[in-house]
Amino acid sequence: MRQITDTVFMIRPVQFRLNEQTAVNNYYQDDEVQVENQNEKAQNEFDGFVALLRSKGITVIEISDDPKHDTPDSIFPNNWISTHENGDIALYPMFAENRRLERRPEVLNRLEESGFTIQNVVDYTAAEEEDLFLEGTGSLLLDRVNRKAYCSISPRADEDLLIEFCEDFEYTPVIFTAYQSVDGKRLPIYHTNVMMALGENYCVICLDCIDDKKERKNVLKHLKEDGKEVITISEQQVESFGGNMMQVHNASGERFLVMSDQAYSSLTESQITKLKSYNEILHPSIETIETLGGGSVRCMMAEVFLPK
Repeated sequence: MRQITDTVFMIRPVQFRLNEQTAVNNYYQDDEVQVENQNEKAQNEFDGFVALLRSKGITVIEISDDPKHDTPDSIFPNNWISTHENGDIALYPMFAENRRLERRPEVLNRLEESGFTIQNVVDYTAAEEEDLFLEGTGSLLLDRVNRKAYCSISPRADEDLLIEFCEDFEYTPVIFTAYQSVDGKRLPIYHTNVMMALGENYCVICLDCIDDKKERKNVLKHLKEDGKEVITISEQQVESFGGNMMQVHNASGERFLVMSDQAYSSLTESQITKLKSYNEILHPSIETIETLGGGSVRCMMAEVFLPK
């Protein structure tokens, strides 16, 4: 079992903008900022990011979004799909109606054309009819080696669906609720991968987001029993997408941790030193995407674990 991969697929946007349907519970979107030429800027940031990954030997399967759908968030494919080493793919139910159009058969065809084998598609999308959601590896932080699924419950991550996923894919659920402060209230963070990232030997996590002490203790117990070094970040760093990062490797086995420039700038010297002891850090600038999309680099990379 592998925890990290050398191949990701990424969707190049064709009509990127702030998605009003997701802004209702994604408090990282800034709906007061007016950005000129937002799609063009997002495309430039996307292209720069892809070029950076490829320059380090990481395989990127680039797929263009389809202009016939109004899918402003298509740049974040990790929310609707996950791929697994046994050839399974999971398709996930999405909170925003316009995001459901992102699940395109062409994407699966493109993975097969790239030499990957899809054995079986496990489809959870019927849950949308009951207003139940589980948004892929945004909601699920998968420890693939130790078979654990960390999940922060929110309007976009339903506990029963999480349990169903864990039964189907043979994972142990590690359940908690992570919060952020919005206008003086503690509200659930919309995606787990905003406040937590799992590498092979470490975990970057904002423990301060987990208000329930028992839940916090339980998360720590699981991380420590699996030998992960716990690198904590603050709620302020979470606001700068300091938790939205992903470890990858290239064909030569070199490890990289990918985060945005904003996230990198928010980290302390000692956090950077710890992370650099495990891998080189790559930090593209994706300011437009983060400001309007309310997501960062982790959300833009859908890992490919399928067999060749």
